[in-house]
Amino acid sequence: MIRVLLFCLLLTSCAKMSYLYEQGSGQLGLLWNAKKNDELLSDPSIPSEVKSKIRNVQKYKGHFYSYFDRQPSKIYSKTTLLEQKAVTYLVITSPYDRISAQEECFPFMGCFPYLGFYELKSAKNYAREQELKKGYVSYIRPVYAYSTLGYFTDTILSSFFEFDEFELGELIFHELFHTIFFIKNEVELNESLANYFGKEMAIEFFALKDNEKKDLERQRENRKDLSREIVTLAQQLDLLLKEKKFSKREDAVNFTENFVKTTFNPRISKKCQDLGLKKCSALKREWNNASFAAYMTYESESERIHQLRLKKGLNLKDYFTFIESEYQLFKKSSKDKSFSAFLFKNLE
Repeated sequence: MIRVLLFCLLLTSCAKMSYLYEQGSGQLGLLWNAKKNDELLSDPSIPSEVKSKIRNVQKYKGHFYSYFDRQPSKIYSKTTLLEQKAVTYLVITSPYDRISAQEECFPFMGCFPYLGFYELKSAKNYAREQELKKGYVSYIRPVYAYSTLGYFTDTILSSFFEFDEFELGELIFHELFHTIFFIKNEVELNESLANYFGKEMAIEFFALKDNEKKDLERQRENRKDLSREIVTLAQQLDLLLKEKKFSKREDAVNFTENFVKTTFNPRISKKCQDLGLKKCSALKREWNNASFAAYMTYESESERIHQLRLKKGLNLKDYFTFIESEYQLFKKSSKDKSFSAFLFKNLE
């Protein structure tokens, strides 16, 4: 493991060397402090609620690999009890004069529209550096679960325990999906697929009743409707910023802040009222160019994934088989620049 890390360091800039070293140290720290699940389950000092969550994760993991007829990996065979609620913090940056997540690229792993940090202090330092040196706008988001895509043996994290039973199942199915399907340099599609399969597997696993399924479907439609409104407003802001051609960061930031206050918030507030949402979480979020870019990254593909499955009329397992087979075709003969473009030709 250390050799892989050192090799990566040799191929990157000094700044990225420092980042990779810190991230490697953070990940190794999680592994070093992890304890075998059986050890924790037999420890009388561990609260029963924690033990129950660990058992549930084991149950979800067993179901996942059995469902897809895959050999179980060693993922989640240990648990790390964290000293903080979030395990890591994502920093997304965007230029002040447009909405566009800036990518960071690494050997073997590809490019990502964010950087993750185990320490909040490091995340803030990086965000501040990007703002001062490049004039970017930044957004920091706490993360409670993530996948290392097989580079490390992921452990159960106590941050998982913030979720209820259904949410935890959905979360584990989401993260495990990354272990069986991941496309380099296509973060949006990877996350959207994991979101979709995580949710659908949870619905099947918990055998929700018809009224519960309808309730979830209504929630999904409401989120989709609200998401469309957020994306539309973000695109509107992006066009305005480009038209204004701000030469000063301060002027662009003030313009965005005013747009959020006078246009975005009123529109979103009305949309939430129209949808009958008691809690309008979108109004509590910090919105700037970077957070808009982050939102658009994770919402871009979800609806097309759902529509493609409906068009094909496939159950969830067969739908995954279909996506896998399409990916093999894409790798062999496609001239498309992305698998996303290739896959969704099926909707045309």
